Amino acid sequence: MTRYDIGVLDDFTTGTARQLKVAGRILVAVRIEQDVYILDDRCSHEDFSLAEGEVNVGTREIECARHGAMFRLSDGEPTSFPATRPVAHYVVFEDAGRLEVEVP
Repeated sequence: MTRYDIGVLDDFTTGTARQLKVAGRILVAVRIEQDVYILDDRCSHEDFSLAEGEVNVGTREIECARHGAMFRLSDGEPTSFPATRPVAHYVVFEDAGRLEVEVP
C-alpha cells in the first residue's frame, strides 16, 4: 500500500463532503471534529457520487443523494436501504501535521 498526501486538517470543513482524486481513484473525504474519513466516492447501490450527499455529523454517516442510502464513515458499511453492500474505506494517517491516505 502507498500513502498519498491529502493536505492538512484545516483543508477540510467539518460536516462537509469533499471529493478527492488520488492515485487514479475518486474518493470522498469527510471531516468530523479532528477525524477525517475517506471512502470511495461511489454509492454501492447505484454508482452515484457520495460527495454530493449530506453528512450526518451526529451518527458519522454520509447519505447518497440519489436514493437516500446511508453509509458509516468509519468503515463504509451501509446502514440503510437501498444499499446492501459496503463502499471501500481508506485509512488516514497524520505525519508531521500532514494527512495521508493509504490506498492499494
